[in-house]
Amino acid sequence: MIRINLLGRARPKAARQAVPLEATLQVVFLFAALLLAFGVLSYHSHSMNAEAAEVRVHIQKQMGEKAHLEQLKIQVDKFEQQKAVLQQRINVIEELQRNRTGDQELLDALANTVTRTDTLWLTSLDRKGNALTIQGAAGSINAVANFITQLKHSGYFDQVEIKESQQDQKSSDVQTFNFTLTAQFALPQLPTVAQPGKS
Repeated sequence: MIRINLLGRARPKAARQAVPLEATLQVVFLFAALLLAFGVLSYHSHSMNAEAAEVRVHIQKQMGEKAHLEQLKIQVDKFEQQKAVLQQRINVIEELQRNRTGDQELLDALANTVTRTDTLWLTSLDRKGNALTIQGAAGSINAVANFITQLKHSGYFDQVEIKESQQDQKSSDVQTFNFTLTAQFALPQLPTVAQPGKS
């Protein structure tokens, strides 16, 4: 139903109810707290995102370094294998060199000592490294002793020891003595050349 105001009077306004101040302050504080909490959460989220991005960058960098180190390790392993092979070859060469060192000098030194000893000849020579076993025959015990003296004075032989010496009973016409001795062959040390300016 429609009401018509025929009197022309203004309708009285409804009285507003007063909102208590305490309730207003609670609403304001609540809104401020929510706003502050939102700001803190936003800042924390932004910080966490930035930190996570830094961690991702750091992880990628570490992964790159790991891949680089793995490549270096592979190269180092290859170098170690090559070094082992080369060292083995060097050892073989050094062993061969040790075994053949002084062959000519040994024969020359033996020849010189034999030629300086009368009535003596060698029948066999066995060499193992630098250890020598020499067998021979001589016309007298003195010839064997002279031969040992010549070996010691040559500078090529050390630890010369007579192992056996006995008269050969096979030949009664000529007196001969068979002997066996051992020695160590060593090349003479070259004299050290003084360095200029050193006393």
